[in-house]
Amino acid sequence: MNKKLDDVLMIIGEAYKEKIQRGSRHYLEVSIGKHAAKLGHTDLKDKYENTFAIVPLKAPQKGMKVRIDGRTFVNYAEAASGIAVPGYIARETGRSFKAFIPNDSMICNFT
Repeated sequence: MNKKLDDVLMIIGEAYKEKIQRGSRHYLEVSIGKHAAKLGHTDLKDKYENTFAIVPLKAPQKGMKVRIDGRTFVNYAEAASGIAVPGYIARETGRSFKAFIPNDSMICNFT
């Protein structure tokens, strides 16, 4: 169980709770490493620098959008907050997650 990683995922869920809509086609990618660095977890920043949580959005955001095949998110897990993370991240936290069920095509919003 990685308490620091669990704290980072909880902070991400809290930071975006007003924008989260489970089952949405639109989503943001949020860097786990950058959020870890904000909390002072430099060891996690380096380890998860290129690892992203998925935040399903209530509404599309301004900016560029890219359509992504939903199969990209096979083996992702959904936290109670509604964010989704790769399955290995979920296992490292030791918390219970449920399977993330993406749409056939998803739209990544870049802001």
